Amino acid sequence: MMRIAAFAGLVWAAALPVSAAVEIDEVTSPGGIDAWLVQEDSIPFTALEIRFKGGTILDPEGKEGAVNLMMGLLEEGAAEMDAQGFAAAREELAASFEFDAYDDAVSISARFLTENRDEAVALLRAALVEPTFDQVAVDRVRDQVLSNIASDLNDPRTIAYRAFSDAAFPDHPYSRPNDGTRDSVATLTRQDIVDAHAATLVRDRLYVGAVGDITPEELGTLLDDLLGDLPATGGTLPEDATYSAEPGVSVIDYDTPQSVVIFGHEGIDRHDPDFFAAYVANEIFGGGGFNSRLMEEVRVKRGLTYGVGTGLQPMDYGALILGQASTANESVAETVEVLRDEWARIAEGVTEEELDAAKTYLTGAYPLRFDGNARIAGILVGMQMDGLGVDYIASRNDNIEAVTLDDIARVADRIYRPEDLRFVVVGQPEGLDATN
Repeated sequence: MMRIAAFAGLVWAAALPVSAAVEIDEVTSPGGIDAWLVQEDSIPFTALEIRFKGGTILDPEGKEGAVNLMMGLLEEGAAEMDAQGFAAAREELAASFEFDAYDDAVSISARFLTENRDEAVALLRAALVEPTFDQVAVDRVRDQVLSNIASDLNDPRTIAYRAFSDAAFPDHPYSRPNDGTRDSVATLTRQDIVDAHAATLVRDRLYVGAVGDITPEELGTLLDDLLGDLPATGGTLPEDATYSAEPGVSVIDYDTPQSVVIFGHEGIDRHDPDFFAAYVANEIFGGGGFNSRLMEEVRVKRGLTYGVGTGLQPMDYGALILGQASTANESVAETVEVLRDEWARIAEGVTEEELDAAKTYLTGAYPLRFDGNARIAGILVGMQMDGLGVDYIASRNDNIEAVTLDDIARVADRIYRPEDLRFVVVGQPEGLDATN
């Protein structure tokens, strides 16, 4: 993923108290564009989060990196402005725009003052609807991407994650790097960038969250002005990904004193009825920082690593349970053995004390996410893309509290399968034999 960000030098303060209830208005513009709004008038600024489902997975085969490069070019010239003119206009308005590309989505984050709202929206519209994709800018940003790719080729963690993705989803776009390869990016043409824009920024895959000093009526007008001229439909989305990684250990030789270990297997869908139980189970197992089982067993008791963790990764077309650790080359074999043992032990369930501690942390930490307009706008969009209702914020902690020991035992036995574990090790591990 490549991020191109423009900041106007302003630090946006939190507009909502952490303890405040989040009241969401569902807004539909006169032109039929839907959005969720949290109106907050105490500070004269608005945060706008826009996402389009279908990100770098829309790159055609052989043109990997096109969507990423396109997103990096959106403010490198638009309408009658070149890159310098666009930057000067943005700075004069004290506005902030960010453009990001991910596997399953592209996103645009905008922040602007109420007094400059119309001008900031007009400028952002030019970037989204009328980008010039000037060849000079294409070449300049391409060079930046190629520099990032070259750096990634020497990063053990990136190498390990990509090798795991290749094994997990070999015939799916998930196996391809978001920013492309040296060969694919080097051969991208301006027309490829234009095609990526037409395939990606389309109204039928659009999700919007807004937080700040704006009414529902004003937001409706803004949405039509900003997004109404985008194409209605775009590129074809892929089929579901089939998890294909064989269990075992793969070693990629890399000259480094510490090996990176990526491990896991197929995961659980976000809409699975057992997702909340799986989420709590992962918090106990590998997601809870120093309080997790893996930190206790791998770091505290044995001193094998400074950090180890796991996470659920439900994507639009597939899901993983994935973990990572770094350890000295002479400790890799023992670390892998402990990870396997703990993966089997969590499948047997957890204790009441572990469950209570996880619930206390997860429910207590949740309100802290709502610490500013921009973060709340992002949460609103994420809820929409996950198909969650406007009542999710109020009900989420109740779902956590409802998880029982029996739920954890059932879901842990179902989703933690030590016999399916795949390890990718990048380094020069001692005493560890690759099995595939």
